[in-house]
Amino acid sequence: MPPLSQPDEADCIARAQRGEVAAFSELVTRNQDRIYRFLVRMTRSQEDARELTQETFLSAYQALPSWRPQAQLSTWLFRIARNQALDRLRRARHVEFVALDDALHQQVPADTPTPEAMLQARQRIAELERALARLSVEHREILLLRDVEDMPYEDIAQVLGIGLGTVKSRIARARAGLLQHMPR
Repeated sequence: MPPLSQPDEADCIARAQRGEVAAFSELVTRNQDRIYRFLVRMTRSQEDARELTQETFLSAYQALPSWRPQAQLSTWLFRIARNQALDRLRRARHVEFVALDDALHQQVPADTPTPEAMLQARQRIAELERALARLSVEHREILLLRDVEDMPYEDIAQVLGIGLGTVKSRIARARAGLLQHMPR
């Protein structure tokens, strides 16, 4: 679904804060796919991602009446989702990310030119996946938010609770690290 315009989103948030369930349901509908995709990549489990997506929106629903729009709603939701995922991963004592092949395979058009082209694309994705696996959690996470979710630097800073300069330098270091791990 297309994102709500700022006035529409603000109105929907205000109605949801007043307890209008349909308005909150609209906010969930507009944001759940991005949150779920992020959580699948963070937890490497569709089941955990589904559960954490529900927990994210439950937490948001409970906190919404007192929420003040210091950031975009989606930024706030990503922060909640991130915290939920990190808590789950800490409890599980391992951090892995979903294979990019799984996520990108669903985005490959049905009219892919040749099987050879698909094989080459899968090999490139596998190389990227192996390189990402060698990065620290903080570097993988920031690359997911910036390069996969296409989140602006300011929003990433809010989601991660770090300064804008730190976001920029961390992205630069993460990309440099990724390039070091990619085959030549």
